[in-house]
Amino acid sequence: MRQRSRHGDRHERRELVASTELNAWADWPHLGQVGQLSYRCERHGEISQETSYFITSLTPQQASPGQLLRLMRGHWGIENRLHWVRDVVFDEDRCQVRSGAAPQVMAAVRNTVIGMLRLSGARNIAAASRMCAWHAERAIALVTRRIPIMQ
Repeated sequence: MRQRSRHGDRHERRELVASTELNAWADWPHLGQVGQLSYRCERHGEISQETSYFITSLTPQQASPGQLLRLMRGHWGIENRLHWVRDVVFDEDRCQVRSGAAPQVMAAVRNTVIGMLRLSGARNIAAASRMCAWHAERAIALVTRRIPIMQ
């Protein structure tokens, strides 16, 4: 399955190849398919390429190569929406909390805040976070759900 897309000056090409040939000799329960995803991006004359491999329990009848490609892109959409926000907006990588269960608790709190902001209609988490920092009544409203955070 080949897919090409263009986003502004960025030209992307993805090629996914899936196979069930490994299933005949691999002793892995629920093995459906193995595959390779090749990605090539050209932007401003610079080319970057990546190749990744995957294993899935989905059989060819359950997911064609095109469907597998959509599932994989959907996964990265989720990854980017959540982890990018945690890394960039909340500067998670520089957090000093590192002992016991505290890092997991802080990650859960960040995820909860992101989810609450998204549910309130915020499209820009950074702007919504600043709004809550500047206007405590809006942060309280977010938790009590009395009014939308972004008006």
